[in-house]
Amino acid sequence: MPDFASTLVAWQRRHGRHDLPWQRTRDPYRIWLAEVMLQQTQVSTATPYYERFLRRFPGVESLAAASEEEVLRLWSGLGYYARGRNLHRAAREIVERHGGRFPRQPESLDALPGVGRSTAAAIAAFAFGKRAAILDGNARRVLARSFAAEGEKDLWRLAERLLPKRNIESYTQALMDLGATICTRLDPRCDACPVRKRCVALRQGRISALPAPRARRPRPLRSVTWLVLLRGAQVLLERRPGAGLWGGLWAFPEAERKHVAAHCRNVLGCELAGTRELEPFEHGFSHFRLSVQPVLCEVARATPRAEAPGRLWVDLADAGEAAVPQPVKKLLVGLSGAQGS
Repeated sequence: MPDFASTLVAWQRRHGRHDLPWQRTRDPYRIWLAEVMLQQTQVSTATPYYERFLRRFPGVESLAAASEEEVLRLWSGLGYYARGRNLHRAAREIVERHGGRFPRQPESLDALPGVGRSTAAAIAAFAFGKRAAILDGNARRVLARSFAAEGEKDLWRLAERLLPKRNIESYTQALMDLGATICTRLDPRCDACPVRKRCVALRQGRISALPAPRARRPRPLRSVTWLVLLRGAQVLLERRPGAGLWGGLWAFPEAERKHVAAHCRNVLGCELAGTRELEPFEHGFSHFRLSVQPVLCEVARATPRAEAPGRLWVDLADAGEAAVPQPVKKLLVGLSGAQGS
């Protein structure tokens, strides 16, 4: 029976994905950009962002020279914004410390901000042909089920032991493709799997149990009131602190609901003509849920305090293109549509 790696390589060449925009290249910049975007994000979601980034930043030098705000503006909507900030930091590090050339060794790639061991291995394999083991979500699922392996250390040892001496690029892509298209978390297509005859989980009836799900803690609910200050066709946005939730992005000011008018007057320098609660909604994060109550605030008069550093009046029609989180963008687009109707 052919060994595990050669079986996957043969399957990938016939049935794997070959039309992804970051394939058929050895350019480490393009591969790195794709791998970072694909962390916790599906291919269909990441692809348009990848293409937009390449149009604006065709190489690591142009990305390093950009401002963080511009990088986050292009990242807006992709989520997990620390990835965008780390992408920018890593680009500057590559230019400043490595002369604009990507490190070739997985250990050096791993040291870049936001990369990590598995992403570093994927870059090293696809760009430089290095024998390095990946263990992203797709690879972890394939290996855990095929060999009934459990535990992070055991899975990493298995991933390294299975590495072929040749065709490392096809093998690495095969693990990703098999996990993404066949050995899926729910409703895997075991009948189409090239390694089903050797799959321990299938033989033991443990497909749904492997890999063992991580214990999920209840996600706490946080509540916040957003102040949507409208001055004619303009909206006031505040830049969030660099660390923490949506760091560096532009969002609505926040205040306690019972102190909206006072906060607008004393902190934001805006006298209100009236307020109206908009439809509340929830937005989910990995560790908590955010309950948002937007309050539409009609501004009668604004003092210069409203334009203090870190605050900005933006035309409502253009605000959705700013570096804003997805729920902020959705609300802005809705308001812009309501004004235009």
